[in-house]
Amino acid sequence: MSTVSSRTGTSAVPVKAKQSLAARVAARTGGGVLRVCLVLAALFWLMPTVGLLLSSLRSPGDIAESGWWKVLTAPAELTTENYSRLLQNEAITDSLLSTVLITVPATVLVVVIGALAGYAFAWMEFPGRDWWFMVVVGLLVVPVQVALVPVSELFGVIGIFETTIGVILFHVAFGLPFAIFLLRNFFAEIPRELLEAARLDGAGEIRLFTRVVMPLGGPAIASLGIFQFLWVWNDMLVALIFADSESAPITVALQRQVRQFGNNIDVLAPGAFVSMIIPLIVFFAFQRQFVSGVMAGAVK
Repeated sequence: MSTVSSRTGTSAVPVKAKQSLAARVAARTGGGVLRVCLVLAALFWLMPTVGLLLSSLRSPGDIAESGWWKVLTAPAELTTENYSRLLQNEAITDSLLSTVLITVPATVLVVVIGALAGYAFAWMEFPGRDWWFMVVVGLLVVPVQVALVPVSELFGVIGIFETTIGVILFHVAFGLPFAIFLLRNFFAEIPRELLEAARLDGAGEIRLFTRVVMPLGGPAIASLGIFQFLWVWNDMLVALIFADSESAPITVALQRQVRQFGNNIDVLAPGAFVSMIIPLIVFFAFQRQFVSGVMAGAVK
């Protein structure tokens, strides 16, 4: 924007700088182009899920003859027979229950313990607090693969190797460093005056944690819960090593189905879709809390 002033000493009058034709076109079409790009990106991201869903609704013969996109022109191929066969497969149904029994406790324990430890590191004074927090931060860089062999030997000694409890404990142990780090930093942003006012009203540490800190930390706790749930639900490496055939989650069960039968797509497709759709439902159900937790602290 430029200014023009007269020779008589009058005040300068702002004059809008002339924009080029390309700049004006970009300014008017930028919003529409951005929306189109976002829609195309969303469709591209959902395409594997849609393809898996349509494949799970086709017969094995139709799957062998053509791709899933043929359903768009021949919807009569759709059938729920594969899901009926899936419900009759005890290996898949038992593994789905095992997945729930592993994921829910591992998520709840990480959220509860991480919230308690995060509050302690943020607002409680105890000897070596900063050093212990540095240890927690250091544990963030420890890869899971490094601990597989020693933890397997430890679990074998105490008798929880190839059990559901062993899988849960491993996920909890490796989920806690990130949980403590995330929640400690979030809780530290709570105004000190708010906590001091609650203490003046007679609130103890437990009441302060449950009535003040936890409600304010809801977005961060929800984000942590989603991260932990998705990680445990989709895990196969840890379950493949620490779970036996009776406590294997659905990821391991599907992998064993491929190894045993190889081409039983009529079971694998609906099983894979069920394994995929549950985390998606959880994510979209808590999408608002997840975004709030991620953006917390970004704008002051």
